[in-house]
Amino acid sequence: MKNSKKKLTEMARAVTLGLFGLFFASEAAYGAEQPSVAGTQRLLTLDSCRAMALRNNKQMGVAKVKQEVNANLRKSARTQYLPKVNAVGGYMWMSREISLLNDDQKEALSNLGTNATSKLQSALEPVTSQLPAATQAKMAGDMGQFAGALNQVGAGLVEGFRTDTRNMFAGAVTVTQPVFMGGALVAANKIADINEQMAANSLEMKRQNTLYNIDQMYWQVVSLRHKQTLAESYVELVKKLKGDVQKMIDQGVATKGDGLSVGVRVNEAEMALTQVQDGLALSKMLLCQLIGLDEDEAITLADEESAGLGTEIAAEPQHAGQADAAFANRPELKVLQNTVDLSRQTTNALKAGNLPTVLLTGGYMVSNPNTFNGFEKKFGGVWNIGVVVRVPVWNWGDVKYKVRASKGATTMANLELDDAREMISLQVRQSNFKVKEAQKKLTMAQSNVANADENLRMANLAFKEGTASFTTVMEAQTAWNAAQSQLIDAEIGVKLSEVELQKALGTLQ
Repeated sequence: MKNSKKKLTEMARAVTLGLFGLFFASEAAYGAEQPSVAGTQRLLTLDSCRAMALRNNKQMGVAKVKQEVNANLRKSARTQYLPKVNAVGGYMWMSREISLLNDDQKEALSNLGTNATSKLQSALEPVTSQLPAATQAKMAGDMGQFAGALNQVGAGLVEGFRTDTRNMFAGAVTVTQPVFMGGALVAANKIADINEQMAANSLEMKRQNTLYNIDQMYWQVVSLRHKQTLAESYVELVKKLKGDVQKMIDQGVATKGDGLSVGVRVNEAEMALTQVQDGLALSKMLLCQLIGLDEDEAITLADEESAGLGTEIAAEPQHAGQADAAFANRPELKVLQNTVDLSRQTTNALKAGNLPTVLLTGGYMVSNPNTFNGFEKKFGGVWNIGVVVRVPVWNWGDVKYKVRASKGATTMANLELDDAREMISLQVRQSNFKVKEAQKKLTMAQSNVANADENLRMANLAFKEGTASFTTVMEAQTAWNAAQSQLIDAEIGVKLSEVELQKALGTLQ
């Protein structure tokens, strides 16, 4: 009898498995193609599953890259305070050169001597006409030489005024230092800081969501494994009853209909076992997918084969300060707060559009030809320093409207933050309620298991003594199986409710 009871206790793993197995099978079916193949079993603990999931999660990889991107953008924003040095150079060919003299001026200068002597001769003609011919000839020769000399001087002036700008080379090195930008630089740097913080908070949010999902799937697999053990035990139990009833039929103390009734119960138990086996295989496939293993890889979870889940009734959680702790820890709230801060700094950046900006500039410019010593066909340069001031005068209210829109966005972000605070506060209260409810269910399930064990023991004893029918035993078996199944659900429920409370508080590690 003791061996029978021990065997029955070991069989305590499965009755309400039909719908249960189908439910989890439908949830996990999208991550599976075929059952796990037999082979070397990889033993996984909850911590190892978490670590593997964090490494494998693609969204977390994206969040990490985004965090690096925002860190570099923040460093880039810091450089806006520093002076910028730029060098520029260029060459230009022009089909015509720039001329400082027009064509008439060039012709007048080239014929300067001829024009001057012609006028001088006309003015002196009344005097020179009375001079001897030899003297007039000598004066004409001297005047010709003078005209030629002046023509050469004029031609030199024309050549000196040539710019020869058909081939132009230019270069410059400039330094620009912002002095006052209306607060735009300060706002831009704060925006970069906030974006980096937001990326870090988004990464933490994805990390906690990943851990939560892995915990859910891990305990689902453990639950199905325990339910599989229970289903196997229940099949053996009803098969033994079927054998006993068959012996009674052979002895003429039971009818064939009684045997058919027990046979139906055996078929139901085997169907439930098949369903939970399928659900377990599919759930393991999905877990493998989440942690980055091949879906066909055979794995064993550390809590699968444990006699119990080690669930104990914890002390009633303390509600004082939990909401404040959740407000401080929840990455979702931090992201929303970052959104509010980002909107405020955007408003400050827009306000800078109505304020003057001051830049300090300096540098060195060089050109060929250059005009620093006339027009020289060589490189020449000059140092320069200056101040550039830009004052907005009129923009038809463009900045004003943008600032109003940005303030409206800040108001919406604040409202969303307040709404999220209320929802999280409610979520914390609901999670605490679920923890207490799960603990109550566990206490009741443990009591029901003890009652079901005793009821089954008494039914088996009465059946052996002939004072109870096989239907009484079947009812006791069904009640015992249901109690064991409820105990597994209650133990898993406590685990999941604790995980949900940690996630609600933002302390899931």
